[in-house]
Amino acid sequence: MCGIIGYVGPGPAAPAIVGGLQRLDYRGYDSAGIVVLDRGRFRVEKMPGKLENLLARLKASPLAGTVGLGHTRWATHGGPTQRNAHPHVSGNARVAVVHNGIIENHEALRRRLRARGYAFRSETDTEVIAHLIEDMHRGNPLETVRRAIAKLEGSFAIGVLFRDRPDVLIGARLNSPLLVGFGEGANFLASDAPAVLPLTRRVAYLEDRELAELTPGGVRIVAADGTPREPRITHITWDYASAAREGYPHFMLKEIHEQPRALRDTIRGRTDHSIPHFPELEIEPAKLKRIRRVVITACGTAAHAGLVAKYAFEELARVPTEVVLASEFRYGDPVIGRDTLAVAVTQSGETMDTLCAIREARARGALTLAVCNVVGSSIPRAVDGTLYTHAGPEIGVASTKAYTTQIAVLELLAVRLGMLRGALTREAARPLLRALERVPDAVEKALRCEAGVRTIARRYRGARNFMYIGRRYNFPNAYEGALKLKELSYIHAEGYGAGEMKHGPLALVDNTFPTVAIATAGRVYEKMLSNMKEIEARGGILISIANPGDARVRELSRHVIEVPETPELVSPMVTAVPLQLLAYHIAVALRRDVDKPRNLAKAVTVE
Repeated sequence: MCGIIGYVGPGPAAPAIVGGLQRLDYRGYDSAGIVVLDRGRFRVEKMPGKLENLLARLKASPLAGTVGLGHTRWATHGGPTQRNAHPHVSGNARVAVVHNGIIENHEALRRRLRARGYAFRSETDTEVIAHLIEDMHRGNPLETVRRAIAKLEGSFAIGVLFRDRPDVLIGARLNSPLLVGFGEGANFLASDAPAVLPLTRRVAYLEDRELAELTPGGVRIVAADGTPREPRITHITWDYASAAREGYPHFMLKEIHEQPRALRDTIRGRTDHSIPHFPELEIEPAKLKRIRRVVITACGTAAHAGLVAKYAFEELARVPTEVVLASEFRYGDPVIGRDTLAVAVTQSGETMDTLCAIREARARGALTLAVCNVVGSSIPRAVDGTLYTHAGPEIGVASTKAYTTQIAVLELLAVRLGMLRGALTREAARPLLRALERVPDAVEKALRCEAGVRTIARRYRGARNFMYIGRRYNFPNAYEGALKLKELSYIHAEGYGAGEMKHGPLALVDNTFPTVAIATAGRVYEKMLSNMKEIEARGGILISIANPGDARVRELSRHVIEVPETPELVSPMVTAVPLQLLAYHIAVALRRDVDKPRNLAKAVTVE
């Protein structure tokens, strides 16, 4: 979603800020802007559209100054126009602000500030913050912002500059991520760690209602009441080069091919001694043993990983499991108790709906756990314990390696819960863990299907609709395959349980209608073949994902994509690969912006 980068130091601010904006390019945005304080006045440049538009403007009109802020905006209040783009400057040009989030009481504040003589030039809620801070400023920037944010309701991560303090940059957050980067003689403010790489690897993530005062010589962090806080510095172990495309045409394709490595890193060290081992989990086994119900909450692709986990938790741990979309969780009056384990699944750790859902679950007494890819992000800090996927930075908006590593962690957790609850013996667990250990190799082999998938994609790029079907563990992958195609190619697609075909979807089938069928080995293989015969009998186009040498699937199908045979439990991580590749290559054939699909953002940090 929106991105923030700030710099204060001895050198020119603009190059560091522009570099940070370029590294935040993946987050999804519709305008970009920069402000620097130059010889006592703010110089602002901002443009709608891609970052290249802003860079062209800066080339024609370079900015000087040693303190500044940059921003990429994803429109929430007001359209994606130049006047609505950030930064926003206050009425008397004493304050400049960038902001991620939503200010829920902006209308009331706007009326009050108008009554005090402030004129509004944009449609945004952010401009309210700039005027409010100017109105309250009495000489101390940190104290001014501290008092101002007490009047804000909603979510925010803000960066603030003061015209009368050219050596100070202020940051503050509530329900929206913000970090401080510690450099040599310079310091940085950012919404996401890639923005400050390669400038520094030492960062501190602000907690809710914390503020930071940055100067070239140091950083001061305080709580909402002004109490000093010691920075909790994290050392980033990866550098930005690991997020570069490395010769691939798109980040997404690179990340699809990184899945064997990501899965090895995620599983390694967690299957020792025939028992799932989670050294980082701060929840005592006795508490997990008392669990009588699991509720998984997530959004989008992460919710599909949760649906796979539901089958594993119920089959291996014999514990009732429910998957609830995080956007609906708080509004459905969920039945949560002390014997409930609430699991938040998230790549970024910043998804606002998921953060609100897991906070609600914890407030109702649940034991809370996160499955997350980003250390130090908001959701891990809001739960009792976290299991990290070690997927590495995922830049493409459409999730790939985060999905398969989430499934791996959740299935390891299912085995662990089964053993703790006495539903699974050590002997029964051993082959399941071996199957998980072999998944990276199976995914590596599955990637060999790419040339064939590319040919299929080119043939069906003109289709207006697709259907995806699966059963049991691969039923959620039908949802996931359809989602990938929709978000990347803008082609309408729907995922269904294959057994539902006779209950409506079969009416769509004709000789122009492609259906992707996941028909690998498992308990429901015969049932899946029966559902595929229903489609084949009506002239439908079947594109099937099957195991090598499956003559029965080939007889029914127009096209077959082969993947290695695995136990059904782990097969979704393998069948996900051709689903991802099919969506990717159809989108490429249609010349879509694969890494940044229209209207979407990588981390959805607003409700």
